[in-house]
Amino acid sequence: MRNKKKEWLSSVSRANFEREGFLIFRNCLGVEICEEARTFVLDSLKPLIGPAELEVDVGYPGGPVGDIDAGSETPRRLLHAYGRAPIMRQMAFHENVRRVIYELMEDKSVMLSQCHHNCVMTKFPKYSSITGWHQDIRYWHFDLPELISVWIALDREDESNGALKLIPGSHKMDFGRGDFDKDWFFREDNEKNKLLLEKKVSVELNRGDLLFFHCRLLHSANQNLSNKVKLSPVFTYHRSSNQPIDGTRSARFPSIAV
Repeated sequence: MRNKKKEWLSSVSRANFEREGFLIFRNCLGVEICEEARTFVLDSLKPLIGPAELEVDVGYPGGPVGDIDAGSETPRRLLHAYGRAPIMRQMAFHENVRRVIYELMEDKSVMLSQCHHNCVMTKFPKYSSITGWHQDIRYWHFDLPELISVWIALDREDESNGALKLIPGSHKMDFGRGDFDKDWFFREDNEKNKLLLEKKVSVELNRGDLLFFHCRLLHSANQNLSNKVKLSPVFTYHRSSNQPIDGTRSARFPSIAV
């Protein structure tokens, strides 16, 4: 990113995030850090080093549905990424990540949540599931619904391996309870919702790219139809003044100053 630091969060970039709910920054992490992280994650998958969430744990469409099904031991994500290794902490607190988070939040008193996401999303060939449209804030409990996540691409991500799909501007929309099903997934049988979903965009990322997105942004992901596992570290940040609500999942582990 030589000679581009001043361009990262121009008034245009900041306005784009406010309008669209996401921003992509290209080539922000070098080959070496991405390869070190990828090697560490692969070593943590075979054999699987927990804590982890399996595809059967969530029971989403397209994935294994029972313990005896083929692929029943397929990981969906590695949990507690920040505490797993120095390379994970290096990514979460990378200068290029901190720079953007500070400016998007207009605050340098920022915390990393150890409860959300703080994981490595793993999408395996054959046994990965479909993640329906949802907002992350559906199961997060903070004073304000104002958190930002960074999605880090360790390799190419596109529609062939289940890249994220987003609805631009949906973070600013007011939805009713009836727009979501019992599990807080956005209902696709609703005519009004169908029209909104036609505006979806698929996010294509290359190794070292960063995707920043708002916790209220509607997003989804399809199955991995390639022959290679997709690995994506994801970390979530909040202002220190925006605290998790006591007694909820969001307050289970203390946040860490960035």
